Amino acid sequence: MHPFYSADELRFRDELREFFRREIPERIRAKVSAGQPLEKADFIESQRILNAKGLAVPHWPVEWGGKGWTTVQRAIYTEELQRAAVPLPLQFNCYMVGPVIAAFGSQAQKERFLARAANLDDWWCQGFSEPDAGSDLASLKTRAVRTDRGYVVTGQKIWTTYAQYADWIFCLARTDPAGKKQAGISFVLIDMKSPGVTVRPIITIDGRHEVNEVFLDEVLVPYENLVGEENRGWDYAKFLLANERAGIARIGLSKERISRVRRLAQETSVGDRTLWDVETFRVRVLQVEAELKALEFTQMRVLTTSDQRSNAPNPVSSILKLKGSQLQQLATELLMEVAGVESFHIASPQDAEAAPALALETYLNFRKVSIYGGSNEIQRNIIAKTILNL
Repeated sequence: MHPFYSADELRFRDELREFFRREIPERIRAKVSAGQPLEKADFIESQRILNAKGLAVPHWPVEWGGKGWTTVQRAIYTEELQRAAVPLPLQFNCYMVGPVIAAFGSQAQKERFLARAANLDDWWCQGFSEPDAGSDLASLKTRAVRTDRGYVVTGQKIWTTYAQYADWIFCLARTDPAGKKQAGISFVLIDMKSPGVTVRPIITIDGRHEVNEVFLDEVLVPYENLVGEENRGWDYAKFLLANERAGIARIGLSKERISRVRRLAQETSVGDRTLWDVETFRVRVLQVEAELKALEFTQMRVLTTSDQRSNAPNPVSSILKLKGSQLQQLATELLMEVAGVESFHIASPQDAEAAPALALETYLNFRKVSIYGGSNEIQRNIIAKTILNL
């Protein structure tokens, strides 16, 4: 008897498990499992396979491609996707701008953008953080000035993931400089081909080009690209970030990595025994497994008690983000220990089978998960204020 799932839900899980392993190319899943960077074409190929089966955006409203699943089915889908090392449908399209447009956008925006976002015909990126507005996002200085032709947007965004691939950017810009800093912010959609948009790469500690600076120099944005109401962008951003934080827990990903830690530790010799026989190492693995199970119970409680019809952000998503990111980093550290000096071996993108248990670059890359989506320090503040009433 499974602690969470009924017999029907277990059959549903097994069908998904079989589909992911059969239909998503092994060469792509091997890259994900080994922590190798994916090419743009890998993301597109995988997401279009999922979308053809209705599995790219099952959490969206049914009229825009959703499946009408229960919250438990959605949880099963996410975990099995991650455990099978399938690339997640592009976060910016499917879990950020898509749900915002579906909830708050005009009918014309829904018809124009949603199907293309689900199929990755348009690649979106996120224009939120700025050089002086990271954790304190409400301090953003990018401005959108009304003219007779549309908004003229000027400012700088930073840490913009995959902006080098993006066709569109969803952007927070200040439309009213007076009053509270959370007020007067609007949510606008900007074509990356617009005159005045410049993308410059940022090479991170792992040596990869994943994030960028985006400069907006008097970029003309039609009024029809305003989502929802002017000056209500902060509300839409909170809705988006709550969705992002819930997804950042990535329990399935951590389970897949801990499963590999177990298997590889049992195959790794340490003197006349295996690494798994080393009690201090084994206890650390078991502790992460126990904490993952506790987080899974917490996630299921959130899913089964939340009002899925409400557009209000659930503050408990901050707990999932906080603990989930910590466990991802712990799982990565354990894999790094198993890999040992082999982690310094860099396989070519075409040679996933030659990759170590975990590459050093992936270990370094996962240092970021406690920062993005709202730093863990900010999540503690949210938990203290909105849940503990401190």
